[in-house]
Amino acid sequence: MPADERFAVRRESARASVPRPLTAAPAPAGVPLPPGLALRGRLATGARRPETPRGSGRGRSGRGGSGSRTPRSGRGGGPRRAYERARRAWDRPLTAYYVILGSSLLITVLGLVMVYSASMIKALDISKPATYFFGKQFLAAVIGGGLMLIAARMPVKLHRGLAYPILMVTVFLMILVQVPGIGMSVNGNQNWLYLGGPFQLQPSEFGKLALILWGADLLARKQDKRLLTQWKHMLVPLVPVAFMLLGLIMLGGDMGTAIILTAILFGLLWLAGAPTRLFAGVLGFAAVLAFLLIRTSPNRMSRLACMGVSEPDPEGGCWQAAHGIYALASGGWFGSGLGASVEKWGQLPEPHTDFIFAITGEELGLAGTLSVLALFAALGYAGIRVAGRTEDPFVRYAAGGVTTWITAQAVINIGAVLGLLPIAGVPLPLFSYGGSALLPTMFAVGLMIAFAREDPAAKAALAMRRPGVRWKTMRRRVKKRSSGER
Repeated sequence: MPADERFAVRRESARASVPRPLTAAPAPAGVPLPPGLALRGRLATGARRPETPRGSGRGRSGRGGSGSRTPRSGRGGGPRRAYERARRAWDRPLTAYYVILGSSLLITVLGLVMVYSASMIKALDISKPATYFFGKQFLAAVIGGGLMLIAARMPVKLHRGLAYPILMVTVFLMILVQVPGIGMSVNGNQNWLYLGGPFQLQPSEFGKLALILWGADLLARKQDKRLLTQWKHMLVPLVPVAFMLLGLIMLGGDMGTAIILTAILFGLLWLAGAPTRLFAGVLGFAAVLAFLLIRTSPNRMSRLACMGVSEPDPEGGCWQAAHGIYALASGGWFGSGLGASVEKWGQLPEPHTDFIFAITGEELGLAGTLSVLALFAALGYAGIRVAGRTEDPFVRYAAGGVTTWITAQAVINIGAVLGLLPIAGVPLPLFSYGGSALLPTMFAVGLMIAFAREDPAAKAALAMRRPGVRWKTMRRRVKKRSSGER
């Protein structure tokens, strides 16, 4: 080939190698182009690349499989995906806030329904209207709801400031109960104050809240000064003040409230990091003291002997424990229906207070009792989450104390109804009849709601839910578009 033709071929090849948007220069006749230049020419002229069927060729991973994503097996994909969604939902900042609020309100509303159903026969028996006990409980729930709202809106510093006043007022009222002519005796327990009309007050129920707030503030201040590493600072004055409250309660003969107060004390010591030997020592001392108190009381010994019974004694002993089991056994899966209980017609004593869980099992069945247990479990787990995720020691101790209080009291009440524990005479929190027990419990729930709101992530999430902040944030995120842009 002459030199001029070779130069022309090179020049045309160089032009073909330059990408052009629409067309490419045709190659000279008889001169083959390299593969790369030929491909560029086809793409420039609009020729489409041949489509390869899916599933052929090597994937991105280079394992020789399909290039597209292979679907997961149906056996493990669904449950795993559901678990991941549940875990992500639980890790949201406001989950504990909504769980505490929702579960406590549901327990209270369901408790009001069951109090009305379980107490109407008792009210008619004492020549009162059928709504007598329900009206008093509803009024206590309204007042308790106001206390819960106030506690939920109060800052943590104000809660700490109320610790000492609440403790001093509670101790004064508990001393006033033992004064003859002022204190009242109900069911053999000298733990009540008469307020006028049909209203009474049990100051020992407020002693639980007082011990939690005062103990949490005390331990938080000692932790800030790094004094909890010494056993004397961990025990003094927490344990002596707790024993003083226990002594005032036991003067009235209320063993059940004393057990709950002891559980709160152990919960605070556990959260403070008490050594095992120190914790075991206090627990052993409390167990010996409880054994002596039970051994020296025929009434308490008879309650201990009624554990696990399936029928009452011929002399009438263990009547309440046996009929509580009868109520649960007759409920079946879904119960006999709301208001259709048989045991509340004089067979089961205290159907609307200590043994309201048995009436719930009879009327709502296993489904109703499991629902109540699930609500208490959710409330307790949310309280543990609030106590475990905070950096404030006061919030940790107070939230842990409230969670210990509610869960321990629920376990003792339900265990007594099931025959697994002795009958301690404590109500089911937020569920049983009793305004003196409902008011401090709802205030304690508001305390946990306030702690859940104090979390920094929860604060930011709540701020985003405000209409003004949300609208401003959306306006910042939306970019201005040109008039021709769709």
